[in-house]
Amino acid sequence: MKIAIAQINCTVGDLAGNAARILEFVEQARAKSADLLLTPELALCGYPPEDLLLRDDFYKSCETALQRLAAQVREIAVVVGHPRQLDGKRYNAASVIQNGRIIATYHKHTLPNYTVFDEERYFDSGDRPCVFKINGISFGVNICEDTWGVQGPLHAGTEVNGNPLNLGINICADTWQAEPPRAARAAGAQVLLVLNASPYHMRKQHSRYDVMRERVAENDMPLIYANMIGGQDELVFDGASFVLDRKGDVTHQLPPFTEALGIVTIENGDPLPGEIAPERTLEADVYDALCLGVRDYVGKNGFPGVLLGLSGGIDSALTLAVAADALGAGRVHAVMMPSQYTADISREDARAEAEALKVRYTEIGIEPVFDAFLSALAGEFKGLEQDTTEENLQSRIRGTLLMALSNKSGAIVLTTGNKSEMGTGYATLYGDMAGGFGVLKDISKMMVYRLSNYRNTVAAVIPQRVITRAPSAELRANQVDQDSLPPYDVLDAIMEAYVERNLGLREIEAAGFARKDIERVIHLLRISEYKRRQAPIGIRITPRGFGKDWRYPITSKYRDSFG
Repeated sequence: MKIAIAQINCTVGDLAGNAARILEFVEQARAKSADLLLTPELALCGYPPEDLLLRDDFYKSCETALQRLAAQVREIAVVVGHPRQLDGKRYNAASVIQNGRIIATYHKHTLPNYTVFDEERYFDSGDRPCVFKINGISFGVNICEDTWGVQGPLHAGTEVNGNPLNLGINICADTWQAEPPRAARAAGAQVLLVLNASPYHMRKQHSRYDVMRERVAENDMPLIYANMIGGQDELVFDGASFVLDRKGDVTHQLPPFTEALGIVTIENGDPLPGEIAPERTLEADVYDALCLGVRDYVGKNGFPGVLLGLSGGIDSALTLAVAADALGAGRVHAVMMPSQYTADISREDARAEAEALKVRYTEIGIEPVFDAFLSALAGEFKGLEQDTTEENLQSRIRGTLLMALSNKSGAIVLTTGNKSEMGTGYATLYGDMAGGFGVLKDISKMMVYRLSNYRNTVAAVIPQRVITRAPSAELRANQVDQDSLPPYDVLDAIMEAYVERNLGLREIEAAGFARKDIERVIHLLRISEYKRRQAPIGIRITPRGFGKDWRYPITSKYRDSFG
């Protein structure tokens, strides 16, 4: 028999659009003689629906959409992920559709409630396996106790064509625990189907392989892992669906960051070798994650295009490249806003970047506006030395100009700050933080360099001196970032240890970092929390970004120590 994997891009709340996309893949799978199509977790409504899941009307709409979808499915079985409300409880569910009707439903057992996941806030746990048998396709179904009582596995069947085979369903986090797959095996499953909405972060695929191989070894059955792709606010889903045989070997690997249909042939209970997408570099994955995140945030929210401030520095250069690659040059407007402190090479490099990417480019000098502001404030500032106030004023003028252009055009402003800057507060509220979407919000400064070099291997669009020259905000004469911050390699390593791995100060010191640098970085991180709360959302590509999975209090007297 043949099982098709629908690696599709779903949009939260677009029930009709998601159903239509599923049906398109149904037709493609049927054309390839597939007996069964497997969709991702909550494919019908998109993932994560967040507090839409607290609304009764949302479940009613999802049920209506599911029934309409089921009525259009013929000559193939489809496993569809969807939310379900039943007897006062709410479930993350997957239903088996066959011949125009729903013949079985599985309720997710294990509800993740860590990092970006909040499923315990929304769902109740199922506790029954769901096994349906393809023996012409004859199904045995294990579903939640609230639906079927305590009688245990229910076996129901209808005839289509196919070979004897029992298929068990798990949803995403179920397979990160041993019990749900074991329960499916005990109920007679020979192949495990796993629906996923597993968001991307760096090196996530290795973890998926490791855990799924444990499940395969424990239960002596192959596993088909279908994952969603697409951007949803700060999350990016990479797809990268795969199949493991009984030995834990990868027999199929779908490409990441793109919609795809995979066809898996099962023979004698094991998948035959199929197509395996080539391995990729970390930089290629991260870059494509950024492009997908921008493309879907802009596209799914209906923005006609994007604006960004182009400074001649590396962060804005990388942001411009991502935007142009994600949306096409015609939807990108780069605005250079030089001041008296802007170096000539910054202007030259900004023009070169815009020309290389063929985007619209505008220069608006801010010196006259800056002088007007200083004149207006002269009375209040009389007798006071210049400091960061004047520096921040330039940044806020630029933010105001970009937002004015955004209001007129409808284009969204992309901010260009990176994770190193956001972590230490090296950013200006209502200035360079003004905008709607932070492309590099979870990208460390050292990764910015790596991604810029990677992009230039595809085509040289970032001038080499932008990569090699010392980074500077150019808000005062002879300014460089390292005047205010530790060296970026040190800063990024300390931030990664503290933020992403939750290490204590003594553990970080034991890794070879100077105590003064650790204390400085953590101090800057702590006092900048109020800024991060006001920053636009941005794409998450690490195990812990400054978004859903970072919830530190602004008002707090706690101080880390080396004790």
